Amino acid sequence: MNARQPMALHTKMLIGFVVGLGGGLLVHWSNGGDAAWVTWLMTWITQPVGKVFLRLLFMLVIPLLFSALVVGIAEMGDIRSLGRVGWKTLAYTVIVSSIAVVIGITLVNLFKPGAGVNPAVAQQLLSEASDSAQKIVASSAMQGSGMDLALNIVPTNIIRAAADNDILAVMFFAMMFGIGIVMTKSPMAEKTKQAIEGLFEISMTLIHLVIRFAPYAVACLVFNLAAAFGWDLLSKLAGYVGVALLAMAIHFFIVYSASVYWFGGMSPIKFFRGSQEAIVMAFSTASSNATLPTALMVAEEELKLPKRISRFVLTVGATANQNGTALFEGVTVLFLAQFFNIDLSLTQQFVVMLVCILGGIGTAGVPAGSLPVIAMICGMVGVPPEGIGLILGVDRFLDMCRTTLNVTGDLAAAVVVSNGAEEAEPSTQAG
Repeated sequence: MNARQPMALHTKMLIGFVVGLGGGLLVHWSNGGDAAWVTWLMTWITQPVGKVFLRLLFMLVIPLLFSALVVGIAEMGDIRSLGRVGWKTLAYTVIVSSIAVVIGITLVNLFKPGAGVNPAVAQQLLSEASDSAQKIVASSAMQGSGMDLALNIVPTNIIRAAADNDILAVMFFAMMFGIGIVMTKSPMAEKTKQAIEGLFEISMTLIHLVIRFAPYAVACLVFNLAAAFGWDLLSKLAGYVGVALLAMAIHFFIVYSASVYWFGGMSPIKFFRGSQEAIVMAFSTASSNATLPTALMVAEEELKLPKRISRFVLTVGATANQNGTALFEGVTVLFLAQFFNIDLSLTQQFVVMLVCILGGIGTAGVPAGSLPVIAMICGMVGVPPEGIGLILGVDRFLDMCRTTLNVTGDLAAAVVVSNGAEEAEPSTQAG
């Protein structure tokens, strides 16, 4: 009678994480890391599987981020007609995302959840990094002064920048391209926008295929890490989850409450009570895009926001205003840097913050949409990208939490932008 439901992907990833962790810990405990069969297993099975997964992510990250960022900006429509609403939304997104990343980075530096790993063991893992990760680390090593880094954001050749995995330069070009589409009113510009939307949809389809491969990659990546680090892996992972949740809670309850109260003219209690249906939907689906219809309904029926404003802000926000994703990416990159005993300078941490803010704009609003961005940022600052295998097993729960932060942030942005803009709402009661 009852058809057997297929196992959820996040359940498969959790199983893969447990299997890889258990197997790696067993190998580490039994001092069998140097055994011939373990060497054979890692050389021919676990490392190749992990490499393929990472290469697939790296293969898709440039087209995904470029198309998502261009589409997110192009959806702002006519900058002149929207004017105040568009720029207010953009300013709010940048400011609040910056606050989110600063909170996360500050807590990671304060509590250091990834510190204390034996440098010799970390170096052992570094020496076993995949070929693709080593190339990214070598080509993206941060060099030069802060001014050089700022100048390098503007690419001289976008094709070369993409080939060199220069994500900042690619994002800058994507932002300029999106603005150009908004400002160019012609049939060909509209066709170009549609073509890039098609590129985004194709990239998302391929990302979904790659993520299906994740449970097996998780098992292999975590096995390699656990076999090298042993039980130390568990305590460091618990600290990472705790810091990430603390940062999200601070942003959720303090920053959003202050935003809607001081800049939105709304009681935080009224805001959270009216938003609860969208909050639950976001936590359940771990997808900003899937929650968008509910968020639109909540904004209009519960929060009583002007439809023209709320629809614009929430639609763009589902892609472009992801405070939780930006915060999570910053926490994860710094955690992995500490775990691998890589000391990031203040300049490098500032670059991480900047990329996380832009990544919050260019990251797809779907489950696990931030994983390619994290892998790329890690490569930029010399952190082994294969370290994402550490967090994939717990990523589903953290994804649910950061998506809740994202969707609530979109609603908070709609409240702030709507404040004082009601008179701009076209009258429906003329006569």
